[in-house]
Amino acid sequence: MTHARKAGFIVLVLILAAAGLYFLHPTWLPVMGRHDTGKGERADAGDRSIAVVAAPVVLADVPVYVTGVGSVKPTNTVVVKAQITGKIVEIGFNEGQDVKKGDLIARLDPALYKAQLDQAIAKKAQDAALLDATNVELARLVKLLDSSAGTQQQVDSQRGLVAQYAAQVEADAAAIEAAQAQLDYTVIKAPIDGRTGIRNVDIGNIVSSGDTDGIVTLSQIRPIDVLFSIPQQNLAEVVKASQAGPLSVEALDQDGHTVIAEGKLTVIDNQVDPTTGTVKLKAEFANQDEALWPGAFVNARLKVKTLKQVMTVPVAAVQRGPGGTYSYIVRPDDTVRIMPVSVTLQDDRIAVITKGLKPGEHVVTTGFNRLQDGAHVRVSTPEEADPAKMKVPLAEQNHGRHSGRKGSNREKKPAAETGSAAGTAEKPAPAAAAEPADASPKPADASQ
Repeated sequence: MTHARKAGFIVLVLILAAAGLYFLHPTWLPVMGRHDTGKGERADAGDRSIAVVAAPVVLADVPVYVTGVGSVKPTNTVVVKAQITGKIVEIGFNEGQDVKKGDLIARLDPALYKAQLDQAIAKKAQDAALLDATNVELARLVKLLDSSAGTQQQVDSQRGLVAQYAAQVEADAAAIEAAQAQLDYTVIKAPIDGRTGIRNVDIGNIVSSGDTDGIVTLSQIRPIDVLFSIPQQNLAEVVKASQAGPLSVEALDQDGHTVIAEGKLTVIDNQVDPTTGTVKLKAEFANQDEALWPGAFVNARLKVKTLKQVMTVPVAAVQRGPGGTYSYIVRPDDTVRIMPVSVTLQDDRIAVITKGLKPGEHVVTTGFNRLQDGAHVRVSTPEEADPAKMKVPLAEQNHGRHSGRKGSNREKKPAAETGSAAGTAEKPAPAAAAEPADASPKPADASQ
């Protein structure tokens, strides 16, 4: 074989080998192009700053509250009952009606009690007539004694009889008063101002003083009280604050934020419950809009003091680690710096900072997923800081980083196997949940 033929044969073998490689692994040839594209993507992703949400450090007056869970109680509650036994002949109210003290609640059949009063009056008249007769007889006997026609014994006996009838007349007068009271009890009136509940009896029913449910329950809801408990650790602070004047109390809705009524503290219980370590407080609310209803559970917060011009940040800006609490400060060059902070008070919205920050600085509240000291950031909206909504998610960036080396092997796998691998790929971690930046101060909770 000549030298030219050998060279041609080698060239042919190389061409066939290249064709076979291309047929078996078609992604090997454009791998450089994809390497370039991956580098471009990585460079483009590397140029992007981390999207975060930031809020300023604000000086503000922060009210300090002690909170507790309580229930609404009527200022006065009366179960209106009959004081005598009788049949109801009239109902003088509508269910749910506001009544005044002295308004008619019900009327009982008065016939029996009117007859008893008439009997008592007649008995008194009878005994009064006997008393008059004995007085006349006593006067006659005294004259006989003066003329020596009678004896002292007769006079003394007659005087005793006069006293006996006089006492009987007084007893009759008391019986009349009792019978009159019984007759008056047939008219049942409201003992207090309040609102009626659901009626327990109807016209024609026989009622008595022994009935447990009564005719109706009358509750005074304007004003109204709230009973709530606070930990005994806060008792000294509350007592000290109450000595300076009445303390304001706010009743909160079930969400713990919406104020539904405002009142004042009226009573601090005289002892701590040893089983729970809490002390009961009572607050009074005008309740003109009837926002509070008897029996309802409410959250109550008692304002004990106000911190003047303190540094505040959203609570999401305070992070915790092995070294304690810290925050990410956004510097003028759009990098972040980790700064240890001291927190004195904190609730579910704001934190009061005493050390570590300065007024006017901005701290990160959302977007901590990839933050580290010195990282470049871009202050944006909460939506832009969400990794799930980034233009190039973290999973795609990682895929682009490794596609140059292993892309061809992945494309050779069957579709079902590829889908399974994609299903187990690591997903980007969600951003830390936090509220949008809010510069307005919120109240702090002393119990925390």
